[in-house]
Amino acid sequence: MTTAEIASRLEAFCRVGKFHEAVETLFADDAVSIEPYETPAFEKETKGKENILQKGKKFDEMVETMHAITIRDTVVTGNIIAMVCGMDVTMKDKPRAEWEELCVYQVKDGKIISEQFFM
Repeated sequence: MTTAEIASRLEAFCRVGKFHEAVETLFADDAVSIEPYETPAFEKETKGKENILQKGKKFDEMVETMHAITIRDTVVTGNIIAMVCGMDVTMKDKPRAEWEELCVYQVKDGKIISEQFFM
């Protein structure tokens, strides 16, 4: 799969909140996920597809209601994919909030090898 094809599939998964399926389908087994900063809930860096899937599951368990997900401004250049992801979400025991982050993915040999989020 080309980087553009991966970007298209990734965007389609993300638009409907199928982040788990995106990781399962598009990520390399040794992929790395990097958060903007370390939090009590998540380490700054998560290594390996299985650990990234567990991180996603942990996030899902923290969500009370996902009101909306928006994906925009997807750009592909070389082996890099970038997109803006917005979430209108109510986390458990927290007020409803809107988040927006820049998501950057690196592709190698037809798989995503890294993702990094910027807020």
